[in-house]
Amino acid sequence: MLELTKKYSIKKIGDLKDFITVTYVLIDDIYQEITPTHIKERRNINKSILSDSKIITISIVGELLTIDSEKAWLGFCKKNLKDLFPRFSHRTRFNRTRRALHSVIDAIRKELTSKLGFRDKSFRIVDSIPIPVCKFGRACFHKSFKVDSAYGYCASKKETYYGFKLHAITTIEGFITVFILTPANIDDREAVWELIDDYNSITTVGDKGYTSKHLPSQLQS
Repeated sequence: MLELTKKYSIKKIGDLKDFITVTYVLIDDIYQEITPTHIKERRNINKSILSDSKIITISIVGELLTIDSEKAWLGFCKKNLKDLFPRFSHRTRFNRTRRALHSVIDAIRKELTSKLGFRDKSFRIVDSIPIPVCKFGRACFHKSFKVDSAYGYCASKKETYYGFKLHAITTIEGFITVFILTPANIDDREAVWELIDDYNSITTVGDKGYTSKHLPSQLQS
């Protein structure tokens, strides 16, 4: 994980810039190829300080570096990456645009999955992981995700938690091809239907959380 409080050497900053540049070129190529015209040519787009591709790149690189503070990450970019991003939009506008581009980001993810050859893999692994939003003792006081989160049970840790559950299908190599986020109380067997919705024929392997008398035959049909 990138520690934003450290003073970085020129080499480390240079390596990061190279990585961001390569990421941007890849994202922008796919963006130009698949994004609908009404999004690319929407009103006032020519007045934007950062292009859609740059906003997506900055967001994705921050996630890849496991930085959980958007404010800290954008501050780091403004200070250290001026040659890549001479001007920076206000964080509120950046965040608003990023959220509006959610469908575009997801489409880029799917296209990248296809270009890397993972789309047509026959065998997949399905699994879920708990995502608690706070310590269990603080759950009754937590307000940030009150509408969407729920109590759930993690069998591997044998504990109840409060938050969400990430359901995902990966290739045998571990590449995530599709995922959804649900409240923690959603059963794995219920979520699997949305995960496989885009697939015509794949073989999935899951743990006993997906055990059901009728599920195998239902999936085959």
